[in-house]
Amino acid sequence: MDGVTETIPRTELRTIRRALSDLRKDLITDAFALRPVPPLATTHPLVRMMPRSALPYAPWLPQAAVVACAFYLMAVAVETEGAGLALVSGVPLLLALYRPIGAWWLSFGGSVIWGLGIPETSAGGMWPWSPTLFASYIGVMVIVAFQNRPRVAGQMLLLTAGFGFVYDLVADWRQTNAFPMVVTSCVIVGAVVARRSLRETKQQVAVEQSATHEERSRRTLLEERATIARELHDVVAHHMSVIAIQAEAAPYRVANPPEELATSFATIRENAVAALTELRRVLGVVRADDPDAYADADPEAPQPTLATLDTLFAGVRAAGLTVEHITTGAVRPLPSGVELSAYRIVQEALSNALRHAPGSTARVEVAYVLGGLGLRIVNGPPTQTVRPSPGMGHGLLGMRERVAMLNGEMTAGAVEGDGGYEVTVFIPAAAVPEAEASGPEPSAPKQGPVPEAPGHAPGQVSDQAPDQASGHAPGLKKGLAPEGETMRP
Repeated sequence: MDGVTETIPRTELRTIRRALSDLRKDLITDAFALRPVPPLATTHPLVRMMPRSALPYAPWLPQAAVVACAFYLMAVAVETEGAGLALVSGVPLLLALYRPIGAWWLSFGGSVIWGLGIPETSAGGMWPWSPTLFASYIGVMVIVAFQNRPRVAGQMLLLTAGFGFVYDLVADWRQTNAFPMVVTSCVIVGAVVARRSLRETKQQVAVEQSATHEERSRRTLLEERATIARELHDVVAHHMSVIAIQAEAAPYRVANPPEELATSFATIRENAVAALTELRRVLGVVRADDPDAYADADPEAPQPTLATLDTLFAGVRAAGLTVEHITTGAVRPLPSGVELSAYRIVQEALSNALRHAPGSTARVEVAYVLGGLGLRIVNGPPTQTVRPSPGMGHGLLGMRERVAMLNGEMTAGAVEGDGGYEVTVFIPAAAVPEAEASGPEPSAPKQGPVPEAPGHAPGQVSDQAPDQASGHAPGLKKGLAPEGETMRP
């Protein structure tokens, strides 16, 4: 019990010392330091309401209002009480625009001196604060509360209440306006502090939301890149398998090949098989954390190409979107990565149209042009109710990554006038020779097993989501499509 009894006074003393230390830091240390009231931001509603000719001066409206109020109080004080009260009422209010804490001390000291030195006033019996001094004192406290933390406002209110309480005790012979001053200052300054705290809270929430959005964007970007890497794994594995097969079969196409040639082809095959092994390890790194994410995928299904767009369109039409398809130019085989990326871009664009423009009509244009492939997917405005689409709003992220990977160009944005949306893509690509496009047909090797891509036959998909139509659009992903944007890698 003795220990508890000794601890209580120490705790109270520590609290009092901390409060006095805070008071000294807030109201005494560097009290007259320069802390000018900043002008309004150009985005402030009050600034935007001003006419264009007054815009250069609009940010200084608060300062102009304070100056006008100060001179008005000084003019009233000169007529009622004299020049002394005019200075006590107006100078602190003007000083508060540059040195708010010092201005409050000046106003507080002026109130004390005026109350002690002027026992009889002609200002309607208001004592110790005359009407002009009353308004000036509250105005100074409001400016200080706008410029400093809420703790400073609380300290000013406590000192003001203590000053008024002392006057009530000392001046029993006359009525004071200490109580109205305390109540009025608490209401007005409290409202200012509450508004400032609410604004700062909203700013902090906005900063946190921005950081969260950036983190989600970054995570989604990594997920999209991992998805692209999984899909391209099959393309790379197919080519590496072809290299290994041709390197093994090449010596048997020539009668009595030199020993150096056979050794070189054997080395090529060994390196290709080693590359396939490393590729399998890389695929394990970029796989989704959820092992069931691709459980429904057909491991034997080939990667989609532009030749399989009709299947995609059938699924989208079954989901309620009217699709028109136009192909221009001489159709020719393109590199596997280009074909796959073009298919995914069309798929994602149509998925976005299903989510954000249900019941509309989409138009898909595929143009085989000199030096590459052009895509244009346009959908009209929705004709049905748009339901909220859960997700993180990164519908175009996968398209952008695929186009950047292939050094292409992409634009996406709303269509002016009709409220639709348009995605335009150009992917530079050279034509693939027919022999390569149809795949090699080497003779069967006489020794050694034929290497295959890790986990599946060469050129076949191991990590692809189903694309077949079943009443839903194929490859639908969650998330809203970003607004109009232009991307050039």
